[in-house]
Amino acid sequence: MAFSKSVIRSQMPINCNLCETEKNIRWKCLTCGVLMCSTCKDKIHLRIGKDHKVVNIKNVGLPIEELDFKNIKCQEHSEQSTCLFCTKCNALVCPTCVAKVHTKHDLIEISNAYNLKIDKLKKELSRLHKEKDEITATKTELNLLKTAENTNYKKVSTDILKHEEIMKETVEKFIGKLKNELDQIHEASSKSNEESINAISESENQINEKYSDVQNFINTTDVTEFFQVVSKFERSKVVSIPKPKILRSSTLQFIPEEFTQSNIGVIQSIDIPLAEVKVSLSIINEYKTNLSYVSYLCACPDDSLWMASCHADMDGVVRNVKTEGFNLETQSTYNIKVVGMALSASHDLLLVPEVGSKLKMITSTTNRVTDTIYDIYPFEPVAIHVGSGGQIIVGGILNYRGAVHVIKKNGDHEAVYENDKHNQPIFKYPRNITTTSNGNIHVVDYIAGEESGKLVVLGVGGNVINIYKGNADINKKKPFKPAGIITTPRDNVIVVDVVTQILCIMNNSGQLIAYIKTNDSGVECPFSVAINQTGQLYIGCTRMLCREEKEAKLFKVNIIGC
Repeated sequence: MAFSKSVIRSQMPINCNLCETEKNIRWKCLTCGVLMCSTCKDKIHLRIGKDHKVVNIKNVGLPIEELDFKNIKCQEHSEQSTCLFCTKCNALVCPTCVAKVHTKHDLIEISNAYNLKIDKLKKELSRLHKEKDEITATKTELNLLKTAENTNYKKVSTDILKHEEIMKETVEKFIGKLKNELDQIHEASSKSNEESINAISESENQINEKYSDVQNFINTTDVTEFFQVVSKFERSKVVSIPKPKILRSSTLQFIPEEFTQSNIGVIQSIDIPLAEVKVSLSIINEYKTNLSYVSYLCACPDDSLWMASCHADMDGVVRNVKTEGFNLETQSTYNIKVVGMALSASHDLLLVPEVGSKLKMITSTTNRVTDTIYDIYPFEPVAIHVGSGGQIIVGGILNYRGAVHVIKKNGDHEAVYENDKHNQPIFKYPRNITTTSNGNIHVVDYIAGEESGKLVVLGVGGNVINIYKGNADINKKKPFKPAGIITTPRDNVIVVDVVTQILCIMNNSGQLIAYIKTNDSGVECPFSVAINQTGQLYIGCTRMLCREEKEAKLFKVNIIGC
């Protein structure tokens, strides 16, 4: 099977044009065209270009003239200009408007409102751009499918007509063989019957002769002659006249075989190799995290991001951040070591603590760490996922065996998947979990220190429908060691293979359909993944020990085709 191995790299890292070392470009001079970092803007460019027009790189492409926010006429009071923006009413207001209607409303500067609107429009533009790329990819895929369907239809039609000709030739051949066999049997039977008839005719002639002689003896009037002749006749040897036997033990009959659909042929669906899926990855932003590992990621509806850093020989931390340009702004930090986390339907953050059988939670209302009702005792939880229906899916371990627990929102246990239909253990260490729309549960199963891991896909009811242990092209030299996992908007699954630095793209049955080498795009040491509301992918990394870097990076990327 062939897979897409190339990745489109749409953004190359660019150093500051002035210091030529800093990669965190924040500003562009529209007068001289220089790209620069914040330090060079303040210390160098300000000295040589005091009158130059410098803008934040985010605003490149927007109107460069100064916007006039002071002379916007009020829609309600035409004699006055607007002075503020009401966020509650989503309207520009003048002093009269404020006094009469908007006294207790949230009011902000018009320029700030403009910037907020611009930010929303940029996000919408980014979302629409991604959707446009997705639609184009989907349309291409559908056209390929249509062409394949038409080609397949023509091939099957040709095969049926060809089979018809073969069937006709075969029937004619076998009919000829039957007729020849019948002729041979008839010829042999006719010959036998002719011989029997000839034999019986000869016997008939002999009988007639004997019969005539005896009749003459009886009718003679010459007594002397009678006694002479009859004595001679009586002394003659009696000849036995053979009588042919008539055999009636069998007869011939033609028994035609019945024609059925099965012995003519049937049309059926068969599995064919998966079509090649073309995927591409392009970097939007790169962030420094001040963490050694980005072990787990969760994207929130408000565009914030939960990050957790957990390593065996380090203290743990859970942090909520927001992206501001090229920087991460920390909203809150919790010094707690976790081995998994997931966002609940009510946007609370569910946590898997390093010790204990009960899950914890950071509530969205109080921002406090509390205990939950979710407990898998005697198992120790090591992974968590929240399904589309709100059910809590927890991976647990106990005495060197693993299991996946499905828990209802009210805390009742719905199912536990531990052994397969042959009563053999399914998991060793269910490290990460996701689900797809067809109800399948995809489980990353890998225990630290072992040579390789696997992706286990459970169907509805917990039956194992697929196990992926790597690919010959990808894992020829390095074993498959999976880590982060996420379901895409197209219901495919992304699995991070940490050793090969590859994102494996699986369909919702756990079959590999494509892969991306992240280091071809500048994303090194990927470990965790999350997808935001607009379908953009976050990739959390580990720090690169070979380069002695002190902190891990976070990447925001567009991924097309999966």
